[in-house]
Amino acid sequence: MIRSMTAFASETGQASQTSWVLEMRGVNAKGLDIRLRLPERLMPQEQAIRAKLTKAFARGNISMTLRLDEDATASPVHLDEHVLESYILSAIRVRSIAKNKGLKLTEASATDYLGLRGVMRADMDNGPLPEAEIMQSLDAAIAGFSAMRASEGAALDGVLRQQLAQIAALTSEAAQRAEARKDQVAATLKTNLARIMDTADGADPDRIAQELALMAVKADVSEEVDRLTAHVAAAEALLGSDGPVGRKLDFLMQEFNREANTLCSKSGSPELTRVGLDLKALIDQMREQVQNVE
Repeated sequence: MIRSMTAFASETGQASQTSWVLEMRGVNAKGLDIRLRLPERLMPQEQAIRAKLTKAFARGNISMTLRLDEDATASPVHLDEHVLESYILSAIRVRSIAKNKGLKLTEASATDYLGLRGVMRADMDNGPLPEAEIMQSLDAAIAGFSAMRASEGAALDGVLRQQLAQIAALTSEAAQRAEARKDQVAATLKTNLARIMDTADGADPDRIAQELALMAVKADVSEEVDRLTAHVAAAEALLGSDGPVGRKLDFLMQEFNREANTLCSKSGSPELTRVGLDLKALIDQMREQVQNVE
């Protein structure tokens, strides 16, 4: 079963005075691109987190954000004397300016200063960080993320199989159209041969035979039809295999497109050209879907 590279997962948790929210988002990418946004206290765990994600996923642009909320009311606080001194010096300066302007300001109390930003600081780093619980949330998020990629992949599998069936039908129609124009191709070759023979006095018979053989090859699309049929079978096998197959499918789509282009260039009839153009349009649509396959 194929997996999509598009997914989302979220986990929350709480232990001691710490709560957290963990989010994972994924979109398609040529390789595996992991982007982490971690709080400073969890930076020592970055390599371990990357290792978990690398083991779980083969392709995709995966962004993971972890936000911590630590309860400051349960943490000890201390007075930041440098910040307090800065406020007091600023207050003295303000009073001096006001006095020069003939203004009288009320006295500030100690409580007023304690309420100013940064004067009292919580010792957030003093409490132990619940790393084990956070890593358990990460495992749960990875499991949910992987499950969504599988679910999206199942829907994608249905779309791709439907498109493959349409490509197979058009390939069969191309074979029928090519078979139906055989008489026309033969008549055209006879006409060309007669024209050549009428104007070929002294021409090399071997050269004439080569030119006629080249015309016949250019008009024959059986190889293109056979390759398209083989590509359909290869794509179906990839869709039924385990593991990441997105790169192989993407390469196969290039091969599909190459054969459809050749079919159009050798068609020689409006009906076969129409089939070739329909194939090209369908292959392009399928390739867009393949870009999301892991």
